[in-house]
Amino acid sequence: MAESGGHPGGENLLFLTDDQLRKGIEAMFFAYRGFTADPDRILIEKGYGRAHHRAIHFINRSPGTTVNNLLSILGVTKQSLNRVLRTLIEDGLVESLVGTRDKRERHLFLTDAGAELERELSDAQRSRMRDAFRAAGPDSVAGFRTVLEAMMDGDMRRHYKRLKEAPQ
Repeated sequence: MAESGGHPGGENLLFLTDDQLRKGIEAMFFAYRGFTADPDRILIEKGYGRAHHRAIHFINRSPGTTVNNLLSILGVTKQSLNRVLRTLIEDGLVESLVGTRDKRERHLFLTDAGAELERELSDAQRSRMRDAFRAAGPDSVAGFRTVLEAMMDGDMRRHYKRLKEAPQ
């Protein structure tokens, strides 16, 4: 066991080779394609893209979030986010309300139709994640989350931890 670093697959995880890292990178690319495939089909039918999906997801997770907070989470330009929000608002999926304390702020909420679309998109991804987590087992799930968190930039990790601690 000492030769393999104690890892059941025989790999010493402290000294990964470039080839092992390349395989991990490729696995991420293909997994991401799978993870986004189901929601992409739903979004295409409705004339939306992944940017719309991300906005809907994070508005759902933090009802009343501000445009500036959403900009920070998504890491997109104001112009790009405004284009996405304008479409979602015009289509009746998102409501934008003027802040009560600061009139310059816009607080975002999903409408009933927006919440329904968010559920449809999330159900597809939850199903894929549930199946993958069941197949991998509890230790792998914990390890997977640890790896993902370690790959996040500091700002993203802070946003993630805030969402993780927020009530469902």
